[in-house]
Amino acid sequence: MTHIVLVGLMGAGKTTVGAAVGERLGRPFVDTDDVVEATTGRTVAEIFATDGQDTFRVLERQALADACAAPVPSVLACGGGAVLDPDNRRRLHETGYVVWLQAPPAVLAERAGRSGTRPLLAGGGAQATLERLASIREAAYEAAADATVSTDGRTVAEVADAVIAAIPDAP
Repeated sequence: MTHIVLVGLMGAGKTTVGAAVGERLGRPFVDTDDVVEATTGRTVAEIFATDGQDTFRVLERQALADACAAPVPSVLACGGGAVLDPDNRRRLHETGYVVWLQAPPAVLAERAGRSGTRPLLAGGGAQATLERLASIREAAYEAAADATVSTDGRTVAEVADAVIAAIPDAP
């Protein structure tokens, strides 16, 4: 197995937990949103505002392909909508073990709302938006996931432990 891949809605903890898992396992950590930003020189919010979600998804697909092609086993955090693309799901399965991080929409809204930089939450109503996204994306997350880990009421360390425990043959 090569990569450990974290998927889930915004606020699930993919970036924070991914960095912790990478540190514990001595693996590089890659956030595909960071790759998009480094490649374009713009933030995800700027890309959404100027070019729209469709353009972002094209950039995200390429960032994910590049991250999955890395020869060094890594921990990858994918953008919340990356799993909507069937090619992305296929690529993730071919190159890693996919863990779906979950939490209730109310918890996700509280976490994701802290940064104020989430384009899909820009209009307010974060919890309602996340409830809608959860219902739209649930089947895609289920199709992508090899394992599911709840992040609700857990510390980053506890979630990182649960992710590592969920991985067969974890180092």
